[in-house]
This record gives sequence, C-alpha cells and structure tokens, in this order.
Amino acid sequence: MHDLVIFDCDGVLVDSEVLSNQVMVDNLGGYGLNLTLAECMSLFVGGTMSGVRDKARAMGADLPVDWTDQIYSDIYTRLRAGTPLVAGIPELLAQLDAHGIPYCVASNGRPEKMQITLGQNGLWERFSEVMFSAHTLGTGKPDPALFLTAAQHFNAKSPVVIEDSENGVTAAIRANMRCLAYSAHDDGARLSALGAEVISDMSRVPALLGLSDRET
Repeated sequence: MHDLVIFDCDGVLVDSEVLSNQVMVDNLGGYGLNLTLAECMSLFVGGTMSGVRDKARAMGADLPVDWTDQIYSDIYTRLRAGTPLVAGIPELLAQLDAHGIPYCVASNGRPEKMQITLGQNGLWERFSEVMFSAHTLGTGKPDPALFLTAAQHFNAKSPVVIEDSENGVTAAIRANMRCLAYSAHDDGARLSALGAEVISDMSRVPALLGLSDRET
C-alpha cells in the first residue's frame, strides 16, 4: 500500500501545459524559432525554463538576456486568465483524504506559478505547506532529488509519483518509485518506454492505488 502520493503540478493537477506552451510558441516565433504547439510540447514539457532558454538558443532563437523573466510574465498573465483543473483531480484528492493518504506536489515550476494555478482552483491551501519546487531545492527533474526530498519529509516508505513528462518519469524511476504517467495528449508510448504505467483518465488512479474496494 502506498503511503504518499507525489503529484507533478502542470499537466497533472492543473491543465496548464497547452496554455503555457502556446505562449512559448507565440513568443519564440518572434525570436526566429517557429514551432508548432505539438513540437513545443514535445521539446519542452517537464523541463526548467532555463533549459527551455538554452535549448531554444541552440535551435537558433535570438533570445535576449532577460528572456526568462519575460516568458514567465507572459505565461503568468495567460494562466491568471483561467487555468482549469485536470479532470478527476478533485475526486482523486477526496479519495486520498478519505483513506488518510498524504499527498504533496513536486515540480520544476516556480512556487509563484503554482500559487496562480492552484490558487484559482482552491487547492493552494492543500499544497502550500507540502510543495517541493526545483527553484527552492536548487535542482530539478530528471534529478530524483525532488521526489526523494518529498518522501523523506513524510517518512514515506512506498511513495507513488503521478507525472506527465519524460523528465518527471525519469526522476521517479531513478528514485525507485512507482510512477503513473498521465498522458492526455498522446498515447504515452515515450513515458511507458521509460518505465511508467500510462493512464489517460485520473478516475483510474484510485483502483491502481488499491483504494476502490477499501472501506473509507
């Protein structure tokens, strides 16, 4: 039985990846790097923004020194306009609460970004004290340190990670943790190849965690 659920944030708790990546598509196009939304997501989902910057420059984008601050500002503006929860998340959190299973968030994103997206959906209070960010820890996925730090905080012996990116799955596997990979936009084959159990519907998670037939 799992004694901790570690959620990624973007694309797992909140449906923010398409919104954020469309902002990046529009922005990078202005600096000479023209990508489709699918290409942008394939290249950048699950990475850090400094990693996005470096990769975009290597691909020919003429980015200014302050690009990272610029793109964060653009993305935050878009997310403030409305970022929905991933379907099934409220019900999943209610199930975890009912069974007394703790949960947290571990993300490469900034805490400020998570406050915007989780705050508008009523989840900030649930996660603000159990939030592990690469910007705070100083290292991000695919390094397993975020997940290992979260597990240590809870003294968890059998945590499970819910992710949506290759970097996240890789970090979970390196941490020797079971990983469920939520794949809403493709078949998840790349995530499965890395060792994750792919799901396309959050309603499947309780059964996979062995909760469906347990008394609450």
